[in-house]
Amino acid sequence: MIWTKYPIEYELNPTKIDLGIHWLTLKLKNIGSETLKRLDVQLHSLDTLNLSFPAGYGTGHYLAEFKPDEEREVVFRINAYGPASVYATIIARKDGDYFWWESGWTRIHIEEKAELERLLVLSRPYTTIGKTLSAEATIKGLQKSTGLKLEFWVESPSGKSEKQAEINIKELSIGEEARYTAEFTPKETGHYTIYAYLYQEGKRIGKETNFVNVQKG
Repeated sequence: MIWTKYPIEYELNPTKIDLGIHWLTLKLKNIGSETLKRLDVQLHSLDTLNLSFPAGYGTGHYLAEFKPDEEREVVFRINAYGPASVYATIIARKDGDYFWWESGWTRIHIEEKAELERLLVLSRPYTTIGKTLSAEATIKGLQKSTGLKLEFWVESPSGKSEKQAEINIKELSIGEEARYTAEFTPKETGHYTIYAYLYQEGKRIGKETNFVNVQKG
């Protein structure tokens, strides 16, 4: 799929691969009216446990200039151990000033049966001590799937992490969505981090985080 974030049009392929070493091709087009110079183009993984870049190959490419309507391709070598999302960045010069550009996330699928689509905290961004909150995770079936497990964890402002729930996911058909919730009651003020982990036969295939700030009542 071709995406646009002005002044760059971009596409990353392939997005479905097997485990192991692969090459990803990032296609770029300058749809703006100005020439970009001295471009440092990089690809980043949001989950370095599942997707990393082999030592010695680096994550960046240098382009001397990128003119309006010009198209370029840069290739990145990756080690794939599981599904992960990636995004690209460009640091360049435009009219002598620094130019910074960052793409959206692209999901790289690797044989997973299901996807952890999102994690929501069913409250406002701010809440008070003693008020019970619900976290909701949405799972989508990519293949007919069994053997899935979901865990909810909460990290308190003092740095203590506790498991809130461990749920065996029902059998999902292709395209089916299922929602699961866990509740927790904050006991201290500050910034809480909520984690959801999706496992497929013991291997983590999904991770999402969300946040809530707790204040005194």
